[in-house]
Amino acid sequence: MDFTLTDEQRMLVKTIRRFVYDELIPLEDDIEATGALDPAAARSIFEKSRDLGFYAMNIPEEFGGGGLSALETMLVEEQFGHCKDILIRRAFGNVYEVLLEGDAAQRERWLLPTVSGERTCSIAITEPGAGSDAASITTRAERTATGWTLNGGKYFVSDGLYSDFFIVSAVTDAAARPRHISLFLVDKNLPGVRVGQDQKMMGLAGSSHIELFFDDVHLGPETLIGGEGNGLRLALTALGRVRLAQVGARAVGKASRLLGYMADYAGQREQFGSPIGSFQMVQAMLADSAIEINRSRLLLHRAAAALDAGEDYRSWISMVKVDAAEMLGRVADRAVQVFGGTGYTHGFPVERMYRDARIFRIFDGTSEIHRTVVAAGVLKGGAKTWDIGA
Repeated sequence: MDFTLTDEQRMLVKTIRRFVYDELIPLEDDIEATGALDPAAARSIFEKSRDLGFYAMNIPEEFGGGGLSALETMLVEEQFGHCKDILIRRAFGNVYEVLLEGDAAQRERWLLPTVSGERTCSIAITEPGAGSDAASITTRAERTATGWTLNGGKYFVSDGLYSDFFIVSAVTDAAARPRHISLFLVDKNLPGVRVGQDQKMMGLAGSSHIELFFDDVHLGPETLIGGEGNGLRLALTALGRVRLAQVGARAVGKASRLLGYMADYAGQREQFGSPIGSFQMVQAMLADSAIEINRSRLLLHRAAAALDAGEDYRSWISMVKVDAAEMLGRVADRAVQVFGGTGYTHGFPVERMYRDARIFRIFDGTSEIHRTVVAAGVLKGGAKTWDIGA
């Protein structure tokens, strides 16, 4: 088992890290102060990233993307995690792999413009009564002579204000068991599509999380992606990759940035005539953070390797989701403790990263839900499921 990165992978990580720290992190203070990313700044970082080949790196080269493997995607997503969510979206794109399920005409209309940055999209699955239980949605798409009529609503649609179209889940046959759930590509400018309020969050400043309503929205047959009744499977597959990258890898990146702040501060801040880093209790917090970050990183890479190998990776992703999200929470809490009152002061990076960290245990499936997924795998496969020699 070789954990060594190739020279090309090391260069990729180094180059992305430099871009994040030189171009993106300097914008964070203004976003926190204003609650938004300046449109001119958004355009600038998009153009710089695109020109360097950093946009849509998770998409195969044949469709204009970077063609990275799952493992390589996790390497760059970890670097993305060092900065704020809105900066990641504008600089590196948010192209969901489910768009690859489209036919040639759908790829031409929705995938390719998204990969090039001409269009942006969001996933709209969550509803007030359907969060972790994605199968319990009530949004419906009913067949008509010319396609479908969509009615219902979604909420917590991340990046919805900025998006041009949405990947929407809807029930297409409520009588079927299990119910038919399908995915549709819904342009924001269609009659009957209405954007509700932007739901303000405790953290994630600059990122929108909107309500979205559909009132007798006519959809042509070309908007159905992946076939009727396949929506839940496709959505869960897409969300699996999102959990691995946007939760697992980015949690490792954020925790690494926090540990860097902790180490620097512990070496400089003096109390009782000595740097606080010389105190064993502070050293314990630094050591525990380093151990946990590296454990989560190794688990992340193992899950990515399973994905690249075509193995069943569902339980691995759930393990990463729980482990990395909860690790980030602990590291963020320790960072505040090491910084003391400064760590609790508004306007400092540690304080806002502490707030941003809390959502990782909730979005894309709570820790509790993912523990049930892991437990189900253990109960189904027994001890051999987790035996490295099995």
